[in-house]
Amino acid sequence: MTANTSATHLVLVPSYNSGEQLLATVQSALAQWSPVWVIVDGSTDGSGQALQTYLASAPGLAGCLRVIVQSENRGKGAAVLEGLDAAQAAGFTHALTMDADGQHPAGLIPQFMAASGANPEAMILGKPVFDASAPRVRVYGRQVSNTWAKLETLWSGIGDSLYGFRVYPIADLQAVMRPQKWMRRFDFDPEAVVRLCWRGVRPINLPAPVRYLNAEEGGVSHFQYLRDNMLLTWMHIRLLCGFAIRLPKMIWRLLVA
Repeated sequence: MTANTSATHLVLVPSYNSGEQLLATVQSALAQWSPVWVIVDGSTDGSGQALQTYLASAPGLAGCLRVIVQSENRGKGAAVLEGLDAAQAAGFTHALTMDADGQHPAGLIPQFMAASGANPEAMILGKPVFDASAPRVRVYGRQVSNTWAKLETLWSGIGDSLYGFRVYPIADLQAVMRPQKWMRRFDFDPEAVVRLCWRGVRPINLPAPVRYLNAEEGGVSHFQYLRDNMLLTWMHIRLLCGFAIRLPKMIWRLLVA
């Protein structure tokens, strides 16, 4: 069923009330890679049960697909961290994260995994290529977050701070998440790349299209403009404080590089 199987790299799909797109996303990912693990983050729309029914109806998927169900919604970052812990326990070293809503290009999974295999110490970041479906306010708004992330890392090479189609070294991501309580919700993606850069994990950027599905196409969005922008603002305040503390070390690293 899948073109590529790995004992070190897996696909992680956090999902919260993703509707019919969850199964479609999982099937498209399985067509490219194995294994694919889904963390159902307290969904109440039946999408998690539908995925479990799909898994039970196809015994051949047992080694390719795993579904981890959380009893309550704790946020994207918390779901990813649970998946990371389970993946590390199973012997995996790297995880590609992709959203469950159909926006991310499953066809590029092998390319991103290959780049990670050739550069295991790095994080492979998708740099979004937008089409006409992208809301302008979202495209322009992310430029603000990207500018702050570049400042907070002294322009270490982050192409996009918000695009969640990425390959992470599992141990490094666990190391930056576990000591603090943040990075558990919408702040996960940008804070992860900034803190990983602080840790010395090199970013490698690869272009990747992003597709925004409308309601007729089954598109689901949980983005709330005021709430999530306030969360990002508080996140960047925290990161700027951390940046100020780390600035001498970061400058020294640049000088001796």
